[in-house]
Amino acid sequence: MGVGLKVLVIGSGGREHALVWKLNQSPKVDRIFCAPGNAGISEIAECISIKADDIDSLLNFARYERIDLTVVGPEVPLTLGIVDTFKKEDLRIFGPEASGAQLEGSKVFSKDIMRKYGLPSAEYKTFTSYLHAQEYVRLKGAPLVIKADGLAAGKGVIVAESVEEATSALKLIMKEKAFGSAGDRVIVEQCLKGEEASFMVLTDGKTVVPFASSQDHKTIFDNDTGPNTGGMGAYSPAPIITKALEKEIMEVVIKPLINGLKREGINYRGVIYAGLMICDGKAYVLEFNCRFGDPETQPVLMRLESDLFDILRAAADGKLNDVKAAWTDDASVCVVLASEGYPGKYEKGRPIKGLDSFKSSKDLVVFHAGTGIKNSETVATGGRVLGVTALGKDIRTAKKRAYTAIDKIKFDGMQYRKDIADKAINRLEKQDS
Repeated sequence: MGVGLKVLVIGSGGREHALVWKLNQSPKVDRIFCAPGNAGISEIAECISIKADDIDSLLNFARYERIDLTVVGPEVPLTLGIVDTFKKEDLRIFGPEASGAQLEGSKVFSKDIMRKYGLPSAEYKTFTSYLHAQEYVRLKGAPLVIKADGLAAGKGVIVAESVEEATSALKLIMKEKAFGSAGDRVIVEQCLKGEEASFMVLTDGKTVVPFASSQDHKTIFDNDTGPNTGGMGAYSPAPIITKALEKEIMEVVIKPLINGLKREGINYRGVIYAGLMICDGKAYVLEFNCRFGDPETQPVLMRLESDLFDILRAAADGKLNDVKAAWTDDASVCVVLASEGYPGKYEKGRPIKGLDSFKSSKDLVVFHAGTGIKNSETVATGGRVLGVTALGKDIRTAKKRAYTAIDKIKFDGMQYRKDIADKAINRLEKQDS
């Protein structure tokens, strides 16, 4: 029997389903609530119809239910200061305060911190004037990366291969306000060429616990083509992050960042997610996020052998030194099934078939993202709908298991990439030959 502890997870995506799924395995946890949750989460937790950014209602709920630990999934409530609010009321919550969440909430703040504390990153310039930015683009020439300063649900970064594309991106962000006030400031950045990887760590401001490496697939179509999305799949471990490179990332990226934040008066407790570009064996920071990645969390947590509740509680309490994170040697692959039209407009309410056949599988979990219940049927309600996540003795086996499962799932207009984890498989084959 558990010791009767209650956990509240905030959010409604695949990442939150993975967090709930893993927390549910802890013998210490008795009840899990999720606000607002989704159809898959509702099978293992009590879903509460409170939005993730409704901080007052979440606070009242946590007080009323005497929640022992609140875990914040998405970035918006973190940037709005949910952690500050809960801490004032002596409620234990996992995540950085608003001052630390600026790492993701403002790309300008993040780049300025990188520059100030000597983290390896692309050169950049910040603009509030469309005309000045346009002029700079013409002087610099392409390729360039154009970034909206604020939160844009993972879609505010545009890689421009030509000056025309860069100018169009500036127009979209600054004049047409495609991402609202997130585009009041933009960053124009040197375009780094290499291979992307995701590196997540947990910290309590003193101790750092690295999570297993992973790699995300950002664009909608195979071979990394088409517009950026929130992520179309991920795998773990990422063979590009060798033991030596992991050590280097810790020394030249993570530790200087945490020390730099401390010097700025920010005691950061929570996840630091470094989006990295690996160029000629060296890591450069593309961006920082202040929460677990989605879809990287799904394959990473499939590989976690330790009690997630213990780790998150220790981080929230500033006692991360007391816990260790252990990982299985198995690999994991997550393939995202998305709605037709995503990352643009898509229809909601299409029924999903074939989910029942995976309920008892140990090596395969279908994590729900944009799902709901309509007339007692599971339906697609979001752009990213499901994350089919498999474990296997190696990446090739995990990939095969995930795609075999996908053949059994159907909803109208279902789209997904067929090449998730191919990069890793090719890299491993080269190493072996």
